[in-house]
Amino acid sequence: MRFDQHTVVLLTRPSDPPELPQDAIDRLQNAHLAHQAGLVQQGLVLAAGPFLHPDDEQLRGFVVLSIAPDDARALFANDPAVRAGRLVARVTTWLLPEGNLRFEGVPVPQSMLEAASGD
Repeated sequence: MRFDQHTVVLLTRPSDPPELPQDAIDRLQNAHLAHQAGLVQQGLVLAAGPFLHPDDEQLRGFVVLSIAPDDARALFANDPAVRAGRLVARVTTWLLPEGNLRFEGVPVPQSMLEAASGD
């Protein structure tokens, strides 16, 4: 059997994130979304989105990329929320039977305002 290989980034909340005022958290979230939208525009992201109601409250988001794991580590080291210590990027390789999953070009929000608009 042949396998497709993708890089997956699990975004998690660290056990000791820095204490920040809500306006700083909101700015970081907007910067994180803009960073991720930039990766989508570059054609690097195949799928991305947050988790809702996870069993593990530290799980925040999931990203599937079309690049090597070391490249993903470098890109997410520059994510503003990761740099600020609000998120941790855990990178791994995901194998699945060839052709089992197809990714369509779907836009991602570039800000919290855009995400909240529902458009």
